[in-house]
Amino acid sequence: MEVTQVLHMNGGDGDYSYSNNSLVQRMVISMTKPIMEEALTDLYFAMNFPKTLTMADLGCSSGSNTLLVASEFIKILDNIRQKVGHDELPEMQIYLNDLPHNDFNAIFDSLSKFHKNIATQIASPTSLPPCYFSGVAGSFYTRLFLSNSIHFFHSSYSLMWLSQVPEFKNTNKGNIYMSRTSPTSVISAYCKQFHTDFLMFLQYRAKEMVSGGRMVLTFLGRRSDDPCSKECCYIWELLAMALNDMVSEGLIEEGKMDSFNIPQYTPCAKEISNEVDKEGSFTINRLDISEVNWDAYADNNPNPLKNSVRGYNVANCMRAVAEPLLVSHFGESIIEEVFIRYRNIITDRMSKEKTEFINVTVSMTRKC
Repeated sequence: MEVTQVLHMNGGDGDYSYSNNSLVQRMVISMTKPIMEEALTDLYFAMNFPKTLTMADLGCSSGSNTLLVASEFIKILDNIRQKVGHDELPEMQIYLNDLPHNDFNAIFDSLSKFHKNIATQIASPTSLPPCYFSGVAGSFYTRLFLSNSIHFFHSSYSLMWLSQVPEFKNTNKGNIYMSRTSPTSVISAYCKQFHTDFLMFLQYRAKEMVSGGRMVLTFLGRRSDDPCSKECCYIWELLAMALNDMVSEGLIEEGKMDSFNIPQYTPCAKEISNEVDKEGSFTINRLDISEVNWDAYADNNPNPLKNSVRGYNVANCMRAVAEPLLVSHFGESIIEEVFIRYRNIITDRMSKEKTEFINVTVSMTRKC
């Protein structure tokens, strides 16, 4: 699997699009807004009220969440401007980065509406905020920007995706991710790939960021030191159950199942901290852990949702993320059946136990 070619969220605005099934990600961005606000406030004062600021959102995807980050960036800066009594916002260059197959067209189609909306939400005396957008297609495990050019990096729910599927010495039979039944070598390969990738990420961002710049990263992660913890692997184990059922019925080839693995690793706070210390270019200001319900719609609904509805919501959320990976490996013909089974499995498990995603957020400063 060539990850850079197949890893992207479902585009467009259909029933299974990321745009319509990313409330969890939206809630996480909102939950971490105070950390972003703190980092930007410190940056603004440390730079002595700059006239220009450059921000990059890494793994921006597409849909309303993409420009939610930009919107918060602008509104936070406008609030800071008002508090210190400045007449004008700094000019802002915002880079939106994701892999080449991301739906960038949908993003840029929505910019005109975005500019009109944001102008009504800020107190700037100008009719439109001085904000300029550019798309940057490419992996954040490579160099993306000029040296010493970025003041603020942001990424949410992206850095758990690996640059490649780890290379295994043994087959991860019956699994599509790490689990209790995975060989030790598989678990070690996943851990090694994450540490290699994240160290590389930090090295590239250190070159691209100005001294004193800020970076806020949120990972889908875990509390436990155990990389096979249920709190981070369970959602994929349930998908593996659906696929294995189809293997047993002859609907999927066993060899196809055994060769499919998700290019993801959900780190704990200690792993993130260790890699930041090892790379050496950044100081950690905050390292927080939070959680969000698998079904974010349940948290936003005043009335309890039926388990079948909750299962449908979670399955669609995962489909928006995982469908391109599944299609590239198994083909389109199995997709509907896989997600019908997956939805039923999720519904059953959510009726019996508490299900949450764990988030790890780190706020850092580029050392001078």
